[in-house]
Amino acid sequence: PFFDSGLTFREMVAKKWPDLEIEHVHHAGSSSGVVDGAGALVLASPEYAKAHGLKPRAKIKAMANMGHSPEYILNAPVNAAKKVLQKANLTLNDIDLFEVNEAFAVVPVKFMRDLNVNHEKVNVNGGAIALGHPIGATGAMLIGTALDELERRDKTLGLVTMCAAGGMAPAVVIERM
Repeated sequence: PFFDSGLTFREMVAKKWPDLEIEHVHHAGSSSGVVDGAGALVLASPEYAKAHGLKPRAKIKAMANMGHSPEYILNAPVNAAKKVLQKANLTLNDIDLFEVNEAFAVVPVKFMRDLNVNHEKVNVNGGAIALGHPIGATGAMLIGTALDELERRDKTLGLVTMCAAGGMAPAVVIERM
């Protein structure tokens, strides 16, 4: 079932477009657009930041990469999240917000289902389908989005993950300072 409606994705589409037969999961309506974008992050040691008068907004608690068989690409963000949480010595309950980038709508849905994560903590301002998927800038955009929202909500920990094609998925846990 898809959130509170109790309907699956196929049932929702069939209700809206009864003549459409879905024989696949990924199509233009459930895929992100590739958009122009640029992003930059300043990464520095605490010593460098202090010496140059920089005020850090967050620190990286842990990073992980996960490879999975390409035909099971949707599993990679789930496994990357598990791996980064283990490296950070954290649990899912410790995380305040999740940014799960999707090229396809099913990615965050599978993430929430497999990890039993409340949808109110995932992609709270929309995912790539709503905001776009700037190839090459996605990581910086997602970390910035997570950090902005952690600050807005006065929360502390965010987990960012994404599919990176071919069955790969990076994940990072950031802590707002």
